This record gives sequence, structure tokens and C-alpha cells, in this order.
Amino acid sequence: MNHVTRRIGDASARRPWVTIASWLAALVLVLPLAGLAGGSFVDDLVAPGSQSEEAMELLEERFPEASGGNAMAVFAAPEGERIDRHRPAIEAAVARIAEVEHVATVADPFTAGTVSPDGRIGYAQVTFDVPTMEVSPEQIDALSGVIEPVRGDGVVAELGGDTVFINAETPTSGAEAAGLLAALVILVVAFGTIVAALVPIALALVAVAAGLGGITLLAHALDVSTAAPTIGAMIGLGVGIDYALFIMARYRENRAAGQDNSTALSNAMASSGAAVLFAGGTVLVAMTALALTGLGFLTSIGLSTSLVVLFAVATAMTLLPALLALLGDRIHKGRRRSFRTRRAKNPDKPDNPENLKNVKNPENTAWWRFAHRVSGRPWPYLLAASAALVALALPALSMETGFPDAGDDATTTTHRRAYDLLAEGFGPGFNAPLLIVADLRSPGVDAEGIPELSRRLADDPGIASVGEPQISAAGDTVVLPTLPATAPADAATSDTLERIRDVVPDNVAVSGLTAMTDDLTRQLADTLPVFIAAIIVVSFLLLMLVFRSIVVPLKAAVMNLLSIGGAYGVVVAVFQWGWLGGLFNLEETLPIASPMPTIFFAVLFGLSMDYEVFLLSRVREEYDATGDPKESVARGMAVTGRVITSAALIMTVVFLSFVVNPSPLVKMMGLGLATAIVLDATIVRMVLVPAAMALLGRAAWWLPGPLDRRLPRIGTEVAAPVPSPPEPVLAPDRQ
Repeated sequence: MNHVTRRIGDASARRPWVTIASWLAALVLVLPLAGLAGGSFVDDLVAPGSQSEEAMELLEERFPEASGGNAMAVFAAPEGERIDRHRPAIEAAVARIAEVEHVATVADPFTAGTVSPDGRIGYAQVTFDVPTMEVSPEQIDALSGVIEPVRGDGVVAELGGDTVFINAETPTSGAEAAGLLAALVILVVAFGTIVAALVPIALALVAVAAGLGGITLLAHALDVSTAAPTIGAMIGLGVGIDYALFIMARYRENRAAGQDNSTALSNAMASSGAAVLFAGGTVLVAMTALALTGLGFLTSIGLSTSLVVLFAVATAMTLLPALLALLGDRIHKGRRRSFRTRRAKNPDKPDNPENLKNVKNPENTAWWRFAHRVSGRPWPYLLAASAALVALALPALSMETGFPDAGDDATTTTHRRAYDLLAEGFGPGFNAPLLIVADLRSPGVDAEGIPELSRRLADDPGIASVGEPQISAAGDTVVLPTLPATAPADAATSDTLERIRDVVPDNVAVSGLTAMTDDLTRQLADTLPVFIAAIIVVSFLLLMLVFRSIVVPLKAAVMNLLSIGGAYGVVVAVFQWGWLGGLFNLEETLPIASPMPTIFFAVLFGLSMDYEVFLLSRVREEYDATGDPKESVARGMAVTGRVITSAALIMTVVFLSFVVNPSPLVKMMGLGLATAIVLDATIVRMVLVPAAMALLGRAAWWLPGPLDRRLPRIGTEVAAPVPSPPEPVLAPDRQ
């Protein structure tokens, strides 16, 4: 693998302007094309083969009027007033709604009787002539625009309903820019120069821009989740900076060891470049594995994130060597003042004797000393670190999952305010409507039995009301609109749904958004073990091929599971239990979004492997050179300690910047990913890895002979050896 990455890097460095021009041309092509031909983002919330899917397909085929999307324009008078005092303004808004494209019908709240018992809140039911998933954000914006004038009459006007919630675009907080600024500060501290710090930021922005353009084009061909661009940008910024950082750190180390610019760059691409290529590959495998869930919106998130990561790897493999070749020694421009005044500690000066001593004698670093301290007493450190991770993971045992609904979103969104008004005026179950669909062509209940079915449904203690039957034109399909007594994400609503499905005849199915998301949650729970096992097995095989070991992949899998479990526990404690909720601007406790554990595992397992690959690649180099298992770990930690810590800090601040995002799913992802990266870069890398490797000794690198002979060699072999430079001659004023 190192020969391939060396050739790619050398080719890019030999023709830097051609490489840069190619990337600019790609951006100029992709971004405008995405604006012209890109699709809209939509969440495909269908669990294949579920009862809710079968019911919706039946409605689309036989009763399209009942399968169309719907929204509610919600109006509320000021406290102490009745809404009929503002009837002319509301009726004018209803008339404007009827003129919006794809609106089939709109019901006046005063003639339809959709006014709350106290007369303060009412809603106009809006039905579209297209299914929920085909209602565009532009149409929702148009509805919001036509109800705006009502507010001038002193009326609260909001837009809600399932269609609005599903198709609402994931908002951004603007804090992502603060995350990039913090990353820049960390890079300046790590590299000591502004120019060197700007290079990884620039590469990450190029990768994210190209990736988001690609995601928008992907949305033209298939349904892409509204959360996909945000998650893709989050991961792309983190890995884009980190991949460039790792290669640049090795390049600068080679320069400090006396290599000329082209040789240092070529050797960095052969060693760290190969590690980046493999690390990016593990993230791609983990994210594309989301397709194993069989759920369209998760598959789209996996493909979208993989696309951004692919661009991040591509920029590190091609654009980075081109920029470094052009910059040469100018990479050291913009040095911080402290580096000028303490030139003896300057990490960029190739002829600096202090640098040469550190390259050849990593024993001078705190990382080397700490690694030896841990390996000297491995059992206490191993047990203490494992106990800490297990303690953090314990809250995850009480995890309660539920699909996010409009009531979980920030109160700054119109659909959340509409949700609250409808719950206040008509009860919490009003936001969780069910559709009871009867297929009269199949054996079971017939037309004469529908009234009895309605009575049986109404008798269930979890049902608040059952509406009048709606019959298709052919008379072969009947829909009973049904309202539960509890909110969409309430566990009692799921219990009610299960009871109803158990008692209705065979030709009756239950659908609606609440039933669909409940089916999604159940399918996610069923597929999660298979999904986790598949990722672990594939990652084990890849690590075994790269490091020529059976024990190292097993150790990596166990440690990754511990850090992921700890992150799960922190997310549960904050969001579900409410610990430190005010710190994260949580208005109330929330169940864990049911897609989160699956997405979270895929992302985290891939990212955790990044640090594992970068560290163990260097450890393997040292082991091949010395044959000493303990010393190789200490030296590997010594030469990678600072750069991995910087990379982890960057990834952490980037992920934490998403914690202020209004979306609960994005907020959970941001906190969970940041927590896992901190645990992985501290407890796992600093304690568990040296302790475990000390206990394993040479057995860590054991591979059975038959496997060794049969497996292809794709590992990150050691790059060309670094020649020992001549002892520098110091100027008289520096002797």
C-alpha cells in the first residue's frame, strides 16, 4: 500500500499546478451543477415490509386522496380571547393557502369545526395532491409566507403537521465556524506557523464543499435524508483536518531529520499516506454498512458521509502533496513569536541539533516516559482504565429510544410551536394520528363491520377518538382516522399501537407517521446486532491484513467497543436523564433518537480506527526495527503523541460545535462523537494500548504461518529509512 500512496504523492508533487487546477475545475463543475440539477432532501421513513408500508402502498394505489401529504395551519388568539374575533383575517389566509401549488383542499377551521373547546386555538387542515415525501421545502415555505399576514392582526400563526416536520430542512447554528476557528488555533500551536496551520483547514473545506455538492447531486437520483448534509459536513471537517495533519506531521519530522523537501514528502506519503488511505477506508466501510439496516434514510446518510470522507482522503493524497511541494520552506512563514525566541525548540528547522536529538532519541518525551510507566505496571492501569470506561457505559443499559418528533425540535421552529399549540388545544395525542386502513377486497372485516370496528377501537383506553370512516370511490378501501391519547414519542403510544394491531382483523393495517416511525425503531433494534457484528468482522479482517496479526485486531475491536459504550452512556446521562442538560441548552429530557445508536456506531468505529491505525502503524515500524514489543509501543507513542493529541482536540472542537445545533439528532451526535474521541485519545491510547501491548508482548504480532503465507500483503510497511544526517556545525553565537 505504501508504494501506491508514494506514487500518488510523487505524481501530484511533480505537477502541483496541474493538481491544483484539477481540483479547482472539479469544484467549479460540481458546485454549480449541484445548484442546477441537485435534488431536495427528504427523509424516507419507511421500514420495508412493515405493516405501515403495506397500508400506505394500498392507499396510494386505491385511495390516493387519503395518502396525500397534509399540514395544519394553526392559529391562536391572545390569552383571554376567542379566535373567532379574528375570523376575517384567518379566512383570508385560508383562501391564500388554497392557491398554493399542490394544495388539493384546505378546510376552514370555523366551518370544519376544528376549533379548541375554549375557542382560542384552531387549525386549517391542508391536504396536498402529492404524497408526504414529495412535498418540497419550497412548497412549505410558500405556505409559511401566505399565513404571515395573519400575524399582523395579533394572531399567532404557525405551520405544523407530519408533512411539515418530515420535510423541514435541518437547521444550522453557525457555531461550525467557531469550531473551525478553534481548530485553527490548535493547528497553530501544533505547527508553530500560520501557513502550516491553514493548509489542513483549506483541505478540509475543499473536501466538504466537494462532498456537499456531490450529496446534492446524489439527492437527484435517490431520497437523501435531511440530516445527511449536516452529518457529512461534521465528519468531513474532522477527518479532512486530521488526515492532512498526520501526513504533514510526518513530512515535517522527515525534514527535521535532514531530508530534502521532495524526499521528505515522498517518504511521508509512503508511510503516513498509507495509514490515511487505510483509515479512510475503514470509515467508508463502516458508513456504507448502514445499508445493512435496510432503511433508506440511513443508507443515504451512509452513502453521503462516505462521499465526503472519500473527498477528504483524495485531497490528502493529491492536493496536500501539491501544496507542500509548492510551499517548500515557505511552509514556515508566519511563525509565532515564541518560536523565534526559542529557536532551539523549533520543530521546523532541519539543521536544529535539538530536533535531531528528539528524532533519534524519543526517550526525551513525556509520552515515552508515561508509556514505560504504564507498561511497567500494566495490570493496575488496565483494570483502572477499563473500570472507568465501564462506569461511563453503565447508563447506556437503561437507554430508551424513540423516533424524534416535532415536539423534540427547538421552539424556534414553526412546526415545534404548532405542535405545542395543537397539544394545548386538542390533547397530546393529536400530534400522533393513526390511519386504520381496511382492505375490503380481502377476507376479514367487511363494509357492514366497519361501525363495530370503530367502536372496538374507541373502547381501547389508549385511544382518544375515532373519526368518521373515509371510503374510496370504488368502495373497496376504508380509512378510519384515529387519535391516541398520548404523544407520539410516549411509550404508551407504542403499547396502544401494538394492542390495536393484535385485535384488528387480518385485512386491517395501521399506518400514519407514528406507526411508521414505530416500525422503524423496531427494525433498527432488530438489525443493530447484525450491523455491529458485520462492521467488527470486516474491520478485523482489514486490520489483520494490514498489521499481519490476529491479536491486534481483537484488541482494537474490544477497546473501540469500550470507548463507544462510554460515549453511549454519556449521551444517555445528558439527554435522557437530564444531567448537565442546561449546559447543552436542553429544554427537557429526551429519549435517545432511535437512529442515533446505529449511525453513532458506524461513525465512531471508523473514526476510532483512525487513531488505532496511525499509532499502530508507527509501533509496527519500531517493532520491525527493534524487535522489542514494549520499547516499540513507547517509541510509537513518543513520535505520534503530540500529533494524535492535536488531531483529537481538533476533532473534539469540531464535533462540539454541532452540540448547539437545534436538531436533537445532530446535538446527540455532536456530544457523543466528541466524548468518544476524548475517551479514545486519552484512556484508550494513553493507558489501555500500552498496558495491553505490554501484557501481550511478542504475541501481539502473532499470525499463524498458513495465514501469513496466504494473505496478500497490503500493510503499511516501513518507508525508506531516514539517513542519519551529519552533525551540524553551530554558529559561534549559538555554541
